[in-house]
Amino acid sequence: ARTRRSVGEGVVRVILFAAAALSVLTTTLIVISLLRETISFFGDVSISDYLFGTKWTPLLAGEQQSFNVWPLLFSTFYITAIALLVALPLGLLSAIYLAEYAKPGVRKVIKPILETLAGVPTIVFGYFALAFFTPEVLKPLIGSGIGTNNQLAAGIIVGLLVLPTIASVSEDAMSAVPQSLREG
Repeated sequence: ARTRRSVGEGVVRVILFAAAALSVLTTTLIVISLLRETISFFGDVSISDYLFGTKWTPLLAGEQQSFNVWPLLFSTFYITAIALLVALPLGLLSAIYLAEYAKPGVRKVIKPILETLAGVPTIVFGYFALAFFTPEVLKPLIGSGIGTNNQLAAGIIVGLLVLPTIASVSEDAMSAVPQSLREG
């Protein structure tokens, strides 16, 4: 005899299976779509040009377009290095302050704000970099020769983007150390 509870559990089991199957299907369709576009792309661009070329000009009108990966990789690492130069010292200093020097009341207020900042969408930081940071901060400091889309602004803003995460994780790690080991 099936009880009301077993019927309910069966319904929940079917719903959970359907949700899992839907996520697997969605992931499979995304991979298929990406593979199809990749095959189409490499039908137009040779793999050797993509891997060993040094220019990235996909929107160049009237001339030969170039799709090479090295400029993208270099820019990614360059922006990451700038971001780390900004985020690591500030994040670690913030964590040391919160873990060692801040009064419990101050820590109780600052820690949730810091963790909330970690949830700000990246698009907000990007818009901030374009609309405010470059024209209002960098151009007066460096001069009008700096363009709107520049790696310095991107690196600093990415550093500010990861700063709350670095500070929060570092502070949690420092707070987890027992007082006897801190004193040692």
